[in-house]
Amino acid sequence: MQIKTKTSMMLKLGFIAITAFVVLVPALAKNPKSVTVTVQNSSGQKVGTATLSQVAKGVKIELNLHDLIPGEHAIHIHQNAKCDVPDFKTAGGHFNPDNKHHGLQNPEGPHAGDIPNFIVTVNGKSKATVIATGITLSEGPHSVFTGDGTALVVHAKPDDGKTDPAGNAGDRVACGLIVK
Repeated sequence: MQIKTKTSMMLKLGFIAITAFVVLVPALAKNPKSVTVTVQNSSGQKVGTATLSQVAKGVKIELNLHDLIPGEHAIHIHQNAKCDVPDFKTAGGHFNPDNKHHGLQNPEGPHAGDIPNFIVTVNGKSKATVIATGITLSEGPHSVFTGDGTALVVHAKPDDGKTDPAGNAGDRVACGLIVK
């Protein structure tokens, strides 16, 4: 009787372990904890990376960029996972699943893809970290993986935080695909 009970217990534990594996592994694959984006300039040359990691209040974006013009730059999540050179217009508009107005300072905003500006140093590099509160790496309408993914776009100038549609941020100077 004791052997039968142990065998039954082992079978139940094995079933639970297999079920957990079958359920959790696909969930982890669908919701990565982080993703690294390769960023290119308008000539198609790599100018660094951005690592996106899920945090409690959005997505942390750790920039490791080089060969950019020094100064303050806007950075946004755009709606299409396309970065066709030289102007990156194929990335589309800002990621905006809630159809809000542009700008972190806009009372009728912001777009989900609006992110605080960052600084490029005099040597053309940036190791800035910004938090994007309107997006997630998880499933749902605010996921950067919505559809076929999105794009991370660096602009020539800073975002003024309120002007539609893109905060007077100027040309798109660098772009990276955000895909699984």
